[in-house]
Amino acid sequence: MTEPATAAAASPYSGGKIFAIAPMLDWTDRHCRFLHRLLTRHALLYTEMVVADAVIHGPRERLLGFDASEHPVALQLGGSDPQKLAEAVRIALDFGYDEINLNVGCPSDRVQSGTFGACLMREPETVAACIAAMKAVSPVPVTVKCRIGVDEQEPETVLPDFLARMVGAGADAIWIHARKAWLQGLSPKENRDIPPLDYPLVHRMKRENPNVFLGINGGIQSVEEALGHLAVMDGVMVGRAAYHHAAMLGAVDAAIYGAPTVSVDWPDIRDRMMAYVERHLARGGKVNNVTRHMVGLFQSVPGARRFRQVLSTGATRPGAGPEVIAEAFEAVLPHLEAEGAGGAAAAE
Repeated sequence: MTEPATAAAASPYSGGKIFAIAPMLDWTDRHCRFLHRLLTRHALLYTEMVVADAVIHGPRERLLGFDASEHPVALQLGGSDPQKLAEAVRIALDFGYDEINLNVGCPSDRVQSGTFGACLMREPETVAACIAAMKAVSPVPVTVKCRIGVDEQEPETVLPDFLARMVGAGADAIWIHARKAWLQGLSPKENRDIPPLDYPLVHRMKRENPNVFLGINGGIQSVEEALGHLAVMDGVMVGRAAYHHAAMLGAVDAAIYGAPTVSVDWPDIRDRMMAYVERHLARGGKVNNVTRHMVGLFQSVPGARRFRQVLSTGATRPGAGPEVIAEAFEAVLPHLEAEGAGGAAAAE
């Protein structure tokens, strides 16, 4: 069992603007977050959603453990029972999370059957009670990630009321996915694309709530787009683009946080990921548990196709080890190290 991590000294919300990588089920596990942290020192990372009941009764180290290098990192919980959520927060605090977030945005049938996720947009009183209970036991920020509405709700009416209730319950920040969720008739995948984005509504919510931290999520494809939203919003949360085109994260620290502009040191990242895989194997893990999150590192770089092939096939071979990562990088490093290529890849 790994040692529980200690929380960072400062709240993620104690400074200026925030760039966050969204919680994504089956994607943003601890291996993914370790990789993302190598690319950006300052972005706020989120776990996959973990159901409160699983935290209370399940294998806690497997569900909640993370590497200390991941800070700042937030745990996203799923649930609708205030007492269970409060207990899950108490347990999670021992692991050292910097924030606890409540999922009020996931539209999947499995989540709906548990009466949490996006369907809770219909029950703002329940969500407020959950936030109040979580706040009562948490010394770190408690936040909400929500939709602008669900099904036949009118977002222009529903969202302002929902935000007011969350603020009244003590939420430290609210992250708004700028799409309505259709709980009947659309799959979770379709819910990521078909309901239209309403950025103007979310921007208006921020102008009407200048003293409330409001972040925006949904359809944001680049650091440049994030900067446009940050002219209005307090935070930007990027999901699929950050996962499938992870090299873009190399530009975040300079563009969003004012850190010195530097090119990504790809050989160093290769070596760190190889060492990480070595540790993971020693704990009984598999190479592809880690490398599956690396497949999308490079886009439009010569050798990227070979890079993906090596990671996709080599990592699943019996006896595969960290050398798979070295072999994959051989396909792209000469091009990344060519004049300007490293910096360009980092900024994509």
